[in-house]
Amino acid sequence: MTNGQKDSLFILVRSLSKSEKRQFKLYVGRLGVNAESKFLMLFNTLDKMKAYDEAVILNKGFVKKQQLSNLKAHLYKQILISLRLNPAHQNIRLQIREQLDFATILYQKGLYKQSLKTLDKAKTMAMDNDENNLAYEIVELEKVIETQYITRSISNRADQLAVQTKELSQKNVLASKLSNLSLQLYGIMLKTGYVRSDAEYQYITQYFNARLPECDPDTLGFRELMWYYKAHLWYSFLTQDFLACFKFANKYVELFYDHPKQIRLNPVFFLKGNNYLLEALYLLKYRTKFKEVLERLETTINDGGIASNDNVDSLCFLYLDNNRLNLHFLEGTFEEGEAWVVPILKGLKEFRNQIDPHHVMVFYYKIACLYFGMGNHKQCIEYLNKIIKNTSLKMREDLMCFARVLSLVAHYEAGMDYHLEVQLKSTYKFLLKMNDLHEVQKEMIKFLRNLGDIYPQDLKKEFSKLHKELKKYEDHPYERRAFLYLDIISWLESKIENRPVGEIIREKANRLMR
Repeated sequence: MTNGQKDSLFILVRSLSKSEKRQFKLYVGRLGVNAESKFLMLFNTLDKMKAYDEAVILNKGFVKKQQLSNLKAHLYKQILISLRLNPAHQNIRLQIREQLDFATILYQKGLYKQSLKTLDKAKTMAMDNDENNLAYEIVELEKVIETQYITRSISNRADQLAVQTKELSQKNVLASKLSNLSLQLYGIMLKTGYVRSDAEYQYITQYFNARLPECDPDTLGFRELMWYYKAHLWYSFLTQDFLACFKFANKYVELFYDHPKQIRLNPVFFLKGNNYLLEALYLLKYRTKFKEVLERLETTINDGGIASNDNVDSLCFLYLDNNRLNLHFLEGTFEEGEAWVVPILKGLKEFRNQIDPHHVMVFYYKIACLYFGMGNHKQCIEYLNKIIKNTSLKMREDLMCFARVLSLVAHYEAGMDYHLEVQLKSTYKFLLKMNDLHEVQKEMIKFLRNLGDIYPQDLKKEFSKLHKELKKYEDHPYERRAFLYLDIISWLESKIENRPVGEIIREKANRLMR
């Protein structure tokens, strides 16, 4: 039996909507295929399955085991062709490629004028929508045709095509370099998180400057400018320059609002840009601007400003719900935030094929922090264990480290400290292994280790000592990252003042008034 989560055809069939399934059957009918054809029978069988089971298919008797692989490949291809014909999946790129395909067919038939006319139409569409890679491909075919068939309609046709090729090539090379740099920085962020020392800061800065191509932002087109902002954005995140993060993320988002058709053409980039902006505002604790950006994004989505498909829908869920939780963290309204837990778990199940394990773990950490803020420490531990016990997670080492530190605190708060010494040693070893042991963590572990020797009447005094010690690191360029994952200062203040941590955070949020 094959795991249904790994069988590509089964996943594809299960992802189809009712209208897409209906169109597929109509498409098969137009082909004039017999209703009892094997690939249609396979489709109907898969459609009725809750989980993929090869034995069920073979027991139907319409296909032998040695034929099944080829039949599945044929069905997979036919479904994709059907989906390509569906208006819901049509976008400007497909339309341009369709025209390019038509022009290629006309050229192969020797109908050069008709081919050139179709290519000219496709090129205009590509350039109007900043699809420079496609435009370059079109110009290259125009050059091939012109070398065979001289139209003489434009005397400087060869020079014109040569200039267009050079301009498009330069744009594509620049966009490629910027997108490569952005992706490489993102990879570093996933692997290690924020910089942790001057040496790491110097390394990232040299890495960034060495790969950043020379260019004038004022002369860049939409796509190159988008990648330019994104590369600077990831550099700013890595170096914890959150004001610069806000600056470049805001420029990135406004670029889309200045070019509204790009929102529909590139919804994924638009959604990601808004998520970067919201994350920067969250890290800056700029609550009013955060709410404004989140509401604007929700309005754009709800008003149909973004084309809907499975990929886009999963990202809307991911970014909206993640930032709704962040808003409750900023406001200290943990009890109200709990209302999002069930919809989030439902969304994670619904979009399990679109959302990667890294983002699932981030959600679990956020939910754990939500319960910690509510004082529900057992629920907090339950979600942290989902991260700690995930041995297959190879990304975001900092998330795994802080999950363990928060787990120690939650176990203490829940009165589940009978195995605390074992956990302390395990966490200490893990942090050393990850090369992630910093002053804030050292102080936390030292405090928790000595708890057993502190008399109850002296606890408040010891909390005050730890609070004073940690306050020194609150604005430290590398130590402050600990406070990005858990508001340890507010937790200590809640212990000193004997008040709920949510109340402390709400007061701070109201004092900031921004």
